[in-house]
Amino acid sequence: MFIFKFIRKIIAFVFLLIIIIPIYVIGNVWYTANNLTPVKSDVIVVLGAAQFDGRPSELLLARLQSASEKYKDKMAKVIYTVGAGAPGDRSTEAAAGYNWLIANGVPKKSIQAIPKGRDTLGSTEAYVAAMNKAKFTSVLIVTDSYHCLRAMTMAKDLSVTASCASSQTGPGALENSKLRYLLRESAAYLAYITVGRFGISLSDRVI
Repeated sequence: MFIFKFIRKIIAFVFLLIIIIPIYVIGNVWYTANNLTPVKSDVIVVLGAAQFDGRPSELLLARLQSASEKYKDKMAKVIYTVGAGAPGDRSTEAAAGYNWLIANGVPKKSIQAIPKGRDTLGSTEAYVAAMNKAKFTSVLIVTDSYHCLRAMTMAKDLSVTASCASSQTGPGALENSKLRYLLRESAAYLAYITVGRFGISLSDRVI
């Protein structure tokens, strides 16, 4: 009888965890997106998104515009654009961002393109390696609102001080982000903190 009661308690506890943990994660992603505090840093990093033969997608364009504004506000003296290209592409996300920033008034000497990374973790590892080489220790990440928590967490896991500035326009802006994006990003964050930190790679290429 005791065994059955014990098993029921275990089942109830597990069921409770299955409900509570996702709700907590969703709340954390939502709260972070709604309470971002960009901090002056060594470098601004624009996380990559789709590009079309060197032309930034709407998602990437919004990130670049936000990064340009932060640069002009003197939040950092250097901008990294990061992101590889898809197989067969003639350009990369990093190159598309690099060229757009130059065309829109950011000095060439202030930008470094890092054409590596096909997902958030790969991109983070690539730009942190560049930061270490330059002896930078702090980063202002520019990405979509709901993406900020995971992007900052990955950077901090690689011993970098990180804050985040979100896109103010486009589909990744907070006011334009749908519930689907919140749920997808919450699932990606949960996957990272539970298995991604242990070297199990789960690509988020949809971001």
